[in-house]
Parts: sequence; C-alpha cells; structure tokens
Amino acid sequence: MAGRKLTLKAIDWVAFGEIIPRNQKAIANSLKSWNEVLTTRLAALPEAPPAIDWAYYKANVAKAGLVNDFEKQFNALKVPVPVDKYTALVDAEEKEDMKSCTEFLALSKTRIEEYEKQLEKMRNIIPFEQMTIEDLNEAFPETKLDKTKYPYWPHQPIENL
Repeated sequence: MAGRKLTLKAIDWVAFGEIIPRNQKAIANSLKSWNEVLTTRLAALPEAPPAIDWAYYKANVAKAGLVNDFEKQFNALKVPVPVDKYTALVDAEEKEDMKSCTEFLALSKTRIEEYEKQLEKMRNIIPFEQMTIEDLNEAFPETKLDKTKYPYWPHQPIENL
C-alpha cells in the first residue's frame, strides 16, 4: 500500500487550527492525532498483500480438492474499488464558493470605502454645540423640515416622529 497512496488533498492543520472555535480545539486535536495514526498505519502497509504459498497447503491439507477450490475462489475474487463520484461535486462547489467569496470581498471593499467616507465626514463636521440649524440640515439632510409640503408644525408627517 506504500507505493499506491491515496490521492487525497493534504490537510493544512495550521489553517484548520486558526478557523475553528476555541471550544472545539480538543476535538480538532483528537481529529489530527487520529489522522496521523491512520496515515502512519496506511503507510506501513505493503503495496500488495503477501502471496499465499498454495503448494505448502496442497502438501499439508488432507482433503485433495479443498485447496484447489480455495485457490480458484481466491483468484476469482475481485474486490471492487468504490467509484469516486463526489470529488467533482465538491470541487465544483468549492469553485462556486470561491466566486461568491471574491464577489463578497469586492462588495465589502466598496462598502468599507463608503463607510470610511462617512466616517471622514463625521470627523470633519462642526461640533454639535457650535452648529446652526442650517449647518445641521446641510450635514444631515434628513433633518431638514419641508415647510412647503407640510406648512404646519412639526413640518413633517406624523409617522416620521
């Protein structure tokens, strides 16, 4: 088995350790140790199983046709290797996730730029103690009263109060 390694993706344990919550660190360490144990066991196995000495059994087994039957059945036995039908689906899903992540990152960067502009605007406004009503309406347009549309006090719809 050492020559015929399973072609699996290597696990980046450092990155895995960074993304898991603190309360699951013990479970992750257990998973890592089990992975190492099973990997070493798999690496210790030979590539092919040891050959059976059929001549020895034919000479030492009293019943004549028994060893021949076992040999025929053993040679006819073919263990089917499972077909991997999920790796392609997982890879496709990973590509879709990468697309959505890059899209999310791009949108997040634009939102961050907008928020930084708003933050800079908030840092540069006049202190509220020194503002006039005109300054307040200029800095925050939603506070401006519409006296033409609502001529009576409070100059805005009651639903907005």
